[in-house]
Amino acid sequence: MGRRRKNRTHLKGAGAGAATTDENVPKSFIIKHGQVGSSLAQLVRDLRKVMEPNTATRLKERKRNKLKDFLTMAPVLKVSHLMALTLTDVSPSLRIVRLPTGPTFSFRIERYSLMKDLLKTSRSVRSKGMEYLTAPLLVLASFPPPSPTTPPHLPLLMKAFQSMFPPLAPNSMSLSGARRIVLVAYNAERGTVDFRHYVITVKPYGISKRVRRVLEGAKKSTSSSMSGVLDLGNEKDVADFLLRKRGEPGPDSEGGYESAASTASSVAGDDADAVSLADDYVGRNNKKGQKKAVKLDEIGPRMELRLIKITEGVPGKEGSVMYHEFVKKSKAEAAALKASHAAKEKLRKQRREEQEQNVQRKKEANQKGSKSLADEDSDGAGESDDEGEVEDDAWDEEEEISDGDESDAQVDSESDSEEEAEQPPPKKAKMRIKR
Repeated sequence: MGRRRKNRTHLKGAGAGAATTDENVPKSFIIKHGQVGSSLAQLVRDLRKVMEPNTATRLKERKRNKLKDFLTMAPVLKVSHLMALTLTDVSPSLRIVRLPTGPTFSFRIERYSLMKDLLKTSRSVRSKGMEYLTAPLLVLASFPPPSPTTPPHLPLLMKAFQSMFPPLAPNSMSLSGARRIVLVAYNAERGTVDFRHYVITVKPYGISKRVRRVLEGAKKSTSSSMSGVLDLGNEKDVADFLLRKRGEPGPDSEGGYESAASTASSVAGDDADAVSLADDYVGRNNKKGQKKAVKLDEIGPRMELRLIKITEGVPGKEGSVMYHEFVKKSKAEAAALKASHAAKEKLRKQRREEQEQNVQRKKEANQKGSKSLADEDSDGAGESDDEGEVEDDAWDEEEEISDGDESDAQVDSESDSEEEAEQPPPKKAKMRIKR
């Protein structure tokens, strides 16, 4: 067997500095709560991939775990958000909790699609895995600007999604770190929020797809030995493949061919679609200053969310309801509800203080009791020492035994010896051995 290689587990130099600066980056727990099906469990795993690398990807939930357990452990691990998915009688639901004090956003998942569903519909698999090493960029679309007529829950919803992802720092971030995009778009007609996940791809500008296929070669999914070479056996001329559109007649027709720049199959149509790279980007020949076409490929998951309720606090310690989709309250009812929540919170704090005082009083009583027992033990030890000294003083070493006492002792010893002599010897015990 070969020697086992030890991987480096400690960050040094620039890596350690980057680790210390990532303390303020939002981190998340994504869990399933209660009995859910296999599709919802897969959605939990897909959402963890979206939130990488600032989430617990390998977090495992047990049946005996409750939501309170995660709420207790999250602040210790510096987790800022908790996303809990559960299955109700109506539809799947999603709760986003801002730790440690709230608020809590409750959503109903109207429709969703998994990563594997979207990748099956696409022509080729776009996700390679390396793009999950950096956090995605957040794009908020179609949200109304803040104004007196804007519903008050929409700005709060925007801030909730913004706090889940690291803030964008154009001066310090590298261009190669922008690999993914999370799109959160508000649909005013349906009153829902669309959640999309894309990967960023950069391709040559001004080159048709067929020319790019010739340069890149055939797909490597085929099992033939010539998988790296494009098969043009069905074409009479290379121009038939490069310049003719799909479904169009060959060069014998009067129409002829169109140039690659004017065809709709070009990667980027107009000059407005071209982007000059400000820095080197991931991929082949993506150097600084070159014109490239940027494309977004959706990799999933896809969700349509409907906001149901916004409450203060966290689950188990809910406060007043800030927004509800179906229940509307008047100002008087809202004020009364707020006052009742304040009274409950005051009573909770009072009980907590009483418990702390009781615990402190019991500790002091136990300490006093232990001290008194130690004093009593020390006093008892002193008295026993005094008694021992008195007994020693009562015995006088200079006293001698009288002759009468000596004779009595001799007589007693003689009688004892006679009795011992009269006793017969002990019999040996018989042992029976069964065969």
